[in-house]
Amino acid sequence: MFLVQTARAWWQRRTQLAKDTLFSAALTALAFVPTVSAIGAQLGDLPKRPVDALALVLIVAQSAPLALRRRWPAACLAIIGVAFALHQSFGYPDTFASIGLYLALYAAGAHQVRHRAVLAAGASAGYCGLAVVLHLLGSPSQIQVFLVFYLTLVVMWMSGTAIRRWRAEEAERRRLSVEVATAGERARIARDLHDVVTHHVTAMVIQADATQFLLDGAPGRVGEGLASISDTGRRALTELRHLLGVLEATGDSTTTDRSPALGRVSDLVEQARLSGQPVELSRHGDQREHAVDVELAAYRVVQEALTNAMKYAKGQSTMVRIDDHDDRIEIEVTTDGATNGTPDVASGGRGLRGLRERVRMLDGDLVAAARPEGGFRVHALIPSRSEA
Repeated sequence: MFLVQTARAWWQRRTQLAKDTLFSAALTALAFVPTVSAIGAQLGDLPKRPVDALALVLIVAQSAPLALRRRWPAACLAIIGVAFALHQSFGYPDTFASIGLYLALYAAGAHQVRHRAVLAAGASAGYCGLAVVLHLLGSPSQIQVFLVFYLTLVVMWMSGTAIRRWRAEEAERRRLSVEVATAGERARIARDLHDVVTHHVTAMVIQADATQFLLDGAPGRVGEGLASISDTGRRALTELRHLLGVLEATGDSTTTDRSPALGRVSDLVEQARLSGQPVELSRHGDQREHAVDVELAAYRVVQEALTNAMKYAKGQSTMVRIDDHDDRIEIEVTTDGATNGTPDVASGGRGLRGLRERVRMLDGDLVAAARPEGGFRVHALIPSRSEA
């Protein structure tokens, strides 16, 4: 993974360098096109002198360094600034390549990381020196002209600085978004781990107690009890492997197929029955496929409700009812009779609290409360969404 990221970063740098090189080459070429070659920055307004070899070198020096403006913005600005100052001081004709000074200042404001204040102060001092030299050489430009030109350069620098600040804020927003998404995913996995471990371990403990009872009363049924414990353990391992696959950065995509779905609620009911809990399952409506998060939430609701039934109302009659409507899934799990303990259904234990959060994230609602006639009731409404 590290090698892939390194290769991708290298390729991006190479691609960006190629684009910057083409841009600087195009700007240099335009400086020699007759129709646009005379368009450019003008400061000193000194008497013009013919173009010679030095003028050609200074023209190229004002545009070619832009190919490195992202990697070495300070050096790019220094070279272009010196070339611009010499070009103006010698009184060469205006050139389109002088636009490179504006672009270099913008790039320095946007990409310079260290010693930004030193670079800005050095550029300002250099400009003041150029203004003095041009004045001594007989430039007719007034101080207002030099001041307006300097403000133009400042605007280019500040534009780059504003883009730099915007990029930093955007990167920070993306980082915070990733952290929030990661925290939400960790919380979801923690809830899944709680549901898996609590349900299956509770079932295994109850089945182990029943097997111990069978050892004394009905030895012939010990094999059935041990088989139930083994089957429950395998179910727990399967779901734990799925969750660990989600945690792995290179997790196998096929693990998604092993996510508990609403169609496997009958397995939960059968497992509870093997643990000695009398459970009845009733399903109504068209049993259609739903989005993975909807089916998983419905599965967890039934799982947690049956876990509470086996823990706090062992041996009491339990009814699981699932109504599959067009726009929602309605789940109701009720346990009759007095409970052997007080399930934390009013304030919500970790499992129920996690279920409420999961259901609310799907714009649904979950209510868990003790029944006046005894036992307790878990009722959930989950908006239905198709897999598509």
